[in-house]
Amino acid sequence: METVLSIKNLTKRYGRLTAVNNLSLEVQKGNVFGILGPNGSGKTTTLGILLDVIRRTSGEFYWFGQEPTKEMRKRIGAILETPIFYPYLSATKNLEIVAQIKGVSKDNIDPALKKVELFDRKDDNFKTYSLGMKQRLSIASALICDPEVMILDEPTNGLDPQGIAEIRELIKSIAKDGKTIILASHLLDEVQKVCSHFCVLKKGTLLYSGLVDDIDKGIINVEVGAASGNLEEVLKAYPNAAKITEENGKFVVELKEGGAAELNKYLFENSIEASHLLTLKKSLEKQFLELLAESDNAA
Repeated sequence: METVLSIKNLTKRYGRLTAVNNLSLEVQKGNVFGILGPNGSGKTTTLGILLDVIRRTSGEFYWFGQEPTKEMRKRIGAILETPIFYPYLSATKNLEIVAQIKGVSKDNIDPALKKVELFDRKDDNFKTYSLGMKQRLSIASALICDPEVMILDEPTNGLDPQGIAEIRELIKSIAKDGKTIILASHLLDEVQKVCSHFCVLKKGTLLYSGLVDDIDKGIINVEVGAASGNLEEVLKAYPNAAKITEENGKFVVELKEGGAAELNKYLFENSIEASHLLTLKKSLEKQFLELLAESDNAA
């Protein structure tokens, strides 16, 4: 696959504070790449460096296999902070100003408004928009130059559940058009629903990078419930049980191998009829917290 972004040993220091620490990453064409991390982890600083808004201390990064240039920057659409729109101008008029600044055709405005589903409100003043609509207009302002890459910093920040869902579907739609998307977020559930790949940063240091689909691979946990009083005793005798914990009146069994079907068969053979049997998928939130805990223990 074509490498859209390559980061090598990127570092940013502010005096004694290291905001980004020797970061190396690659983003491939078509990825929806999520950058996760608690406050102060270096997410926004990293994006600022990649957009030449913040000067790096050391390290390198390449867009499309080349050193970053002003001309190459035109292939990237970005929202680091909410763009300032004129409240008494319509969406169209505001985007005409953006198009003039970016040096792109005004013919790109209507397609961008249709993409973010604001075309029907294009003649309404910006001040009449909801917060979610304002964010979608921000994304439209980044789309009017038809970029190959979209960079979004906390695109759902401050939105209500409906607004978050709208932005989520919009990001998916943009990705289907073949654009590469890099987004920073603290909403772990949203990243899991939207992204194909993700990384975790803490204090500017990379803790993990990989596929979202790999989150629930490896260890299998099965939640079990039964009326039988000796369920716990039987589970502890199960050869494939690595760990057993009790949660909310049910038992969670971490399996060395096999799955729920094999466990259910074992229970039946030991005269226990399971009333509840559920394979638990590992959430991104759980993996995220585990990674942070591991880094604390290693410190």
